Amino acid sequence: MSTQKGTGEQSTQLESVNLRVAGGVATIELNRPQALNAWNAQLGADLLAALRGAAEDDAVRALLITGAGRAFSSGADLKDLSGDTTPDGRPDVYRTLTERYHPIMQAIREVPKPVLAAVNGPAVGIGCSLALCCDLILAAESAYFLLAFVNIGLVPDGGSSLFVPTRVGFARANELSMLGERLAAAKALEWGLINRVVADERLHEEAAELAARLAAGPTRSYAGTKRQLNNWLYSRMGEQLELEARIQQEMAGSEDFVEGAMAFAQKRQARFSGR
Repeated sequence: MSTQKGTGEQSTQLESVNLRVAGGVATIELNRPQALNAWNAQLGADLLAALRGAAEDDAVRALLITGAGRAFSSGADLKDLSGDTTPDGRPDVYRTLTERYHPIMQAIREVPKPVLAAVNGPAVGIGCSLALCCDLILAAESAYFLLAFVNIGLVPDGGSSLFVPTRVGFARANELSMLGERLAAAKALEWGLINRVVADERLHEEAAELAARLAAGPTRSYAGTKRQLNNWLYSRMGEQLELEARIQQEMAGSEDFVEGAMAFAQKRQARFSGR
C-alpha cells in the first residue's frame, strides 16, 4: 500500500518492510518487530524491492535503513526455510544466499547514493552483515553486533567475511567470527567497525539529520567515492559472496550444524563433535 501526503512525503507499507520517502531521503524500516526483524523469505523480497525502488527513484538522494521495535535485525529466521532444502532434506543455504541475500548486499554497494544504517538494537548474523554493508553506520548505545554463525556451526555470510576485515582488520575479524561474542556499540566504535554511537533516545533524530545532510550534499561526489572504494576494497565481492555460499552449504550439511540448531531451539549449550 502506498500513500502520498501533501508535504511530498510518500509512504509504502510492504508486508515486512516500510518505505518512506521525504526530503530526498528514503527510510527503509525492517518491520517484523515481533521476531526482532529476523529475515524470512518475505522480508528478503520486501527489502530488495524497497532498495530497488529507492535506487530508481530520482527524488531519492540518500537511503536510511533501520529496524522497528527493539532490534535492528536478529539474523536469519531459523523457523523459516521457505522450502529451500536439498534432496537430502538439509537447508539449501546456497540458494537462499545467492537468490535472497546477495542481491540485497550488491544493491546497497552498487546504488550511486549514500546508504546509512541506524542500528537501533541487536545486529546479529545476516542483520550484522546488512549494517556493515552500508556506507555509514550509526548505532544506539545499547546496540550490539554479533557474528553468531559459529554458535550454530556455520560461517559468516551475507558478505561479513569481506565487510568485517575491511573495517577492522584480520585479527579482530577472526575474533568476531571464531568466538561469536557480542561487540557492544562503544567497542565497535573504538575498533572502527562503525562510525558513530549516540544515546538511544537520540538515534533516530540524529540519523535523520545525517541522512538529510547527505541528501542535500553533492550526490555525484558521493557516487564517485563509492565507485572508488568499491573498486579498491570490494572489486572481488561477487567472488567472495559465491565462496561464502559454497562453504556455508558445506556447513549446513554437517552434524555440528544440526546440533547447533537444536541447541539454539532448546536454549542449551551446543555439544559440537567436529563432524
